[in-house]
Amino acid sequence: MARPRARDFDAKRHGLLVEAARVFADMGMEHASMAQIAAAAGVSKSLLYHYYPSKHALIYAIIATHLEALDADLAATDAEGAAPEARLRRLVGVVLDAYRGADDFHKVQLNAGPALPEAERTALRRIERRIVRRFSDVIAAVRPDLDDNATPRLMPVTMSLFGMMNWVYLWFREDGPISRDAYADLATDLILGGVRGLD
Repeated sequence: MARPRARDFDAKRHGLLVEAARVFADMGMEHASMAQIAAAAGVSKSLLYHYYPSKHALIYAIIATHLEALDADLAATDAEGAAPEARLRRLVGVVLDAYRGADDFHKVQLNAGPALPEAERTALRRIERRIVRRFSDVIAAVRPDLDDNATPRLMPVTMSLFGMMNWVYLWFREDGPISRDAYADLATDLILGGVRGLD
């Protein structure tokens, strides 16, 4: 008979993911051990294995949790009837807000690919593509000719925006000279201005 799930299972699991992401971000995927993660989380190794049967299962859970939450937030706030410029501004704001306090999760996402089996990498890529597609669709609504087969520029433009968003954790400080919302506006304006100015 299966062991019943504890009432606080989800909260405990999230706490483990937070601590594991911190350890992986600090030490790297190869060097961090399950024993070190358990110690950082203040749990036994056996309890950690109860929630996550292997290191790659833990890494996958960190990334999948991060991406699924971001995908859900984007879907919930995307006003599809709005003007594309307003939609893009809103989506950029959602991403940057989702990254608030999630630097460790984000670092694991950016660096953990080789540590995962191909099936899990494929599952994560599906979520990533769904997120990227939401942005590329909006950018294409601003400038439909970017997706012209003769000179396809839609994906390079979209990924340039993700470059601005994904690496913000390297330099952005909450107490710095620009707020997160102001940077969301700046990144959006840079992309919109650049897209409109393309020949």
